[in-house]
Amino acid sequence: MRQPNKRVAITGAVLVAAAVAFFLFFLTLASKSNDPKALMETVGQVSGVAGAIGIVMIVLGMRGKNIA
Repeated sequence: MRQPNKRVAITGAVLVAAAVAFFLFFLTLASKSNDPKALMETVGQVSGVAGAIGIVMIVLGMRGKNIA
């Protein structure tokens, strides 16, 4: 029997939300940058990695741990 680890799943959801907020925040700042293409490439990579880590945390948190 597996028991879900809700704290890990909630932390993953917060991380996904923070990644989306980070991307949208820098989307508004890109027009003021000297090189908006490079800025958005970097921001996209960082938010993509953070979002992926959050999704993995959600999946592993909902999968849970074994209870003997």
